[in-house]
Amino acid sequence: MNYLEALRWRYSVKKFSGEKISKVALENILEAGRLSVSSMGLQPYKLIVVESDEEIKRLIPAFYNESQISTCSHLVAIVSKTKIDPDYVDAYFAHISDERGIDMETLSVFRNNIDKFVSSYDTNTLSHWSEKQAYILLGTMITAAAEEMVDTCPMEGFRHDKLSEALNLNLLEERVAVVLALGKRADDDVFQNLKKIRKPLDKFIKFI
Repeated sequence: MNYLEALRWRYSVKKFSGEKISKVALENILEAGRLSVSSMGLQPYKLIVVESDEEIKRLIPAFYNESQISTCSHLVAIVSKTKIDPDYVDAYFAHISDERGIDMETLSVFRNNIDKFVSSYDTNTLSHWSEKQAYILLGTMITAAAEEMVDTCPMEGFRHDKLSEALNLNLLEERVAVVLALGKRADDDVFQNLKKIRKPLDKFIKFI
């Protein structure tokens, strides 16, 4: 099916079947995330993929609603950075230099622009910016999953302290922005039979 059919097919699953998705589908979804749009290419986030049943079960107490967690195939925690330090930017430019075969001096103007951007905002603003980048990544992965006919449910209903501890995060530098559950919809999830409700075009789009 094409991408519009895929988006009409998808919905936020309330109960998964427990079936594991294929390795190829998972790899494609994660690669779509890696290739996602990112402001200045900085990718101020990382993914933690929880795939073993034991590890998923261990995370259940961190969530307010366990239905999706207890039945999904995989959980993907999108962890955004709360600060962008010089070491992170150094590594970013070293990677560009290596991948494109260009010297650092050629990248100096771009580097200066990023340094100015990072230094012009306080920690809270940069943390908020990183979270917004994480949600762009989330949308890309949801769309890719729909193309793979893998069901999803984005989840914000979790206890940050418990989930951060369980994932062994450094809270001085990062936090879980959102979690994406992956799997196959359960036959008895009644929400799959409901008509998708979205704004009509005349309420959603204004041409000027």
